Amino acid sequence: MQIKLAGLVPESIVDGPGYRFAVFAQGCPHKCPGCHNPHTHDFNGGKIYDTVRIAELVTEYKLTDGVTFTGGEPFCQPEEFLELAKSIEGYNIYCFSGYKFEELLAMKNSAVKELLSRIDVLIDGKFLQEQTSYLLKFKGSKNQRVLDCKESVRQGKAVVLSEKNH
Repeated sequence: MQIKLAGLVPESIVDGPGYRFAVFAQGCPHKCPGCHNPHTHDFNGGKIYDTVRIAELVTEYKLTDGVTFTGGEPFCQPEEFLELAKSIEGYNIYCFSGYKFEELLAMKNSAVKELLSRIDVLIDGKFLQEQTSYLLKFKGSKNQRVLDCKESVRQGKAVVLSEKNH
C-alpha cells in the first residue's frame, strides 16, 4: 500500500523510549503554531512510500526498540498507517496525534479504531506553544496526554500512563 510521508528517521532517540524508527506523516489539519515539524503540514508535499518497504527497513535496523508514527497527522491516513502497523507487528508503537483520543473514537471510522488498537502509546492533543516545557517527557506541551492506547480502546476512555510507565 502507498503512504504519503514527510520522511523517515531510522534511529530517533527523541520520539519515544530507546532507538525508534520514526515515520513522519505528510499533511496536518491542525497547523499548530510553533510546531516542530511545520514542513509536514502541507497535504501536497512529501513523498510516496510503500508500506511493505518501510516494514522491511524497520527490521533492517537491529537497534530498533520500537516505531513512532508522527507527523504531520497520522490519522489523516488511517488505512495506510493501519497497514504499516499490521506489517510491523511485534514492535512497540508510539503515535503522536493532534486529535484527542475522544475525537478519534468519535470519528466512527473502523480503520481509526483498529489503528488505535494496535498502538501501544498515544500522545494526544494539539501542541500549544504557550504550554511548552523542556521538562516534559515525550510530549511537546503540558496539555498533551500520554495514553495507554490499547487499554484506552478496551475501556472506551482515555487511560493516562504514569511518568514511570513510559
